[in-house]
Amino acid sequence: MTQKPFISVVVAVYNGAKTLQRCIDSVYNQTSQNKELIIIDGGSTDKSVDILNANDDKIVYWISEPDNGIYNAWNKALDHVNGEWIYFLGSDDYLWKDTVFEELEPYLIKAKSENIRLVYGKVARVNENDEICCVDGSPWDYTWNGIIVDGVCTFTHQGMFHHRSLFDTYGKFNESFQIVGDYELLVRAFKKGGNALFTKDLIIAGMQTGGITNNCIKLVKETAKARREHQLKIITIPWLISYAWAIFYPSLNSILGSKNTRSLVNSGKLFVTGISHKKNVLLKHKND
Repeated sequence: MTQKPFISVVVAVYNGAKTLQRCIDSVYNQTSQNKELIIIDGGSTDKSVDILNANDDKIVYWISEPDNGIYNAWNKALDHVNGEWIYFLGSDDYLWKDTVFEELEPYLIKAKSENIRLVYGKVARVNENDEICCVDGSPWDYTWNGIIVDGVCTFTHQGMFHHRSLFDTYGKFNESFQIVGDYELLVRAFKKGGNALFTKDLIIAGMQTGGITNNCIKLVKETAKARREHQLKIITIPWLISYAWAIFYPSLNSILGSKNTRSLVNSGKLFVTGISHKKNVLLKHKND
């Protein structure tokens, strides 16, 4: 009999009282019992700690103390995880439905049997009114092309499950990054190739717009820094276009609103990276 995979959910929070309970409930209410929740609070001054105390029986480990950002918090959590698979969820995000982990189990079992260390699904970006702006998530060859070749973040980490051996092999998150430490980890792990399993029919999480990655210019600049450190080409056409988008994002947001702006940005990203992916596929076939 195949043993069901055990999932450790890591949440980093700082002054997230407004949404933290929803996040905790979405994990606690999963129909799968093979899970644990670890929360690292960065020394919140709102009512986040009160919420953690009230939910103490739902959290296997939590601590509240000043930290040096989200990747410092995630790294501290990694010292306490017991799961074979590790999942990072924002305190303002939530699992899409109560059966996400149960529906994911066959994919995690398949991935382990094929020595695949990253499983991911789709993520719905929602605004503060819980309106869906867009749904992210594409097959791995497209996603890999965006991350490694184009230098564009064609993924959302709220959809990704990491086998713990990935951290054993490649180390923890690089805490010198404030926004793209997750991107840098993927570059470190998949720069030379490697496979991941995409659960194309499963939305994993709802991701609230307006979080740390909303600082688009800083995100694009940190992406360049990560690529420089790994000797990857920085200036690509998709990266330049993403830089232009980043510059105009605040203006578009004020004119069109968060829902329409996010939808427009994602459509543009899909179009540009889609062309790049097709071009690289054709070049690969030509050279084979």
